[in-house]
Amino acid sequence: MNQISIVGIDLAKYVFQLHAVDGRGHKIFSKLVQRDQLRMVLSQLPPCRVAMEACGSAHYWVREIRALGHETELLPPQAVKPFVLGHKNDARDAAAIAEAAARPATPRVAIKTETQQATQAVHRVRSRLVRDRTAIGNELRGLMGEFGLVVAQGHAMIRQGIIRELLDEQQARLGDELFALLADLLDQWRELDARVTHYDKRLQALAKASEEAQRLMSIPGIGPINATLLFSHLGDPARFPSGRQFSASLGLVPRQYSSGGHSRLKGITKRGNGEVRRQLVHGARAALRQFQRQEHPDRLARWACTLAARVGQRKAIVALANKLARICWSLLVHGQRYQPQGRAA
Repeated sequence: MNQISIVGIDLAKYVFQLHAVDGRGHKIFSKLVQRDQLRMVLSQLPPCRVAMEACGSAHYWVREIRALGHETELLPPQAVKPFVLGHKNDARDAAAIAEAAARPATPRVAIKTETQQATQAVHRVRSRLVRDRTAIGNELRGLMGEFGLVVAQGHAMIRQGIIRELLDEQQARLGDELFALLADLLDQWRELDARVTHYDKRLQALAKASEEAQRLMSIPGIGPINATLLFSHLGDPARFPSGRQFSASLGLVPRQYSSGGHSRLKGITKRGNGEVRRQLVHGARAALRQFQRQEHPDRLARWACTLAARVGQRKAIVALANKLARICWSLLVHGQRYQPQGRAA
């Protein structure tokens, strides 16, 4: 047992497959253990590296295994898949995890604290509520349009009571059954809107209590939602050697198809966390609008406005989101706040 170098664990709900190897990659044991036996089995092993795929409950088990004195790592599933030999099963998955963990080039996933996981959970619930609210709003407008009631898009039409007034005016023509259906959809939308507002306030409170989030909010286009989402996703910023690597992990850099000394750049890769990338793009869109209204823009604002005039708004927004991600990484690594530079007189 003293020769164990790496233990790969294939996580599941109730059973876990373990695969231990020595420093030369030779198998020492492979066993299946129950959930309530995992801590006991690992506590009997000498300190070693324990590697797992990033999946549901992975961060929880990382913290539990660290408390037993082991070094822990999380690997992205796409980096483990090439090492699965033959047909997929739990034993081969665990062996593939141990093999991938032995290679320094295999990327690692940031291990989150309980606070970061809780913040990320708030964002996930909020995102689901936003999707549901949008779906109900579209359904409401679609049903109204089928009966000749056409209203403009946007949440303001519902919040200001315009749709409610229109339904009340047309109640006799719509009939009791259809009116009751549309009114019920309207009430569902308002309930979801109130829930989204509630989660927005919770995120604002979390951002106010976090020094890291306050630093991020000093950047144009980064509000409480983006600040808390970035901090919960990023984990330890020092794990990225540069801001460009962090931006690349979010899929905000061009996809390359280069060969023979010829560089070919295409659209962004769209890798990594789609929610973080989407919120950064929303923030960049708001920042660009703000930049275009400034009388004395700083260097970042002048660069974004010039780029928008040259390549168009959409490409400039994505490029600005890339820039904002790199700035976020820099501020968190160096513990600084954003300072506008080169402001025009």
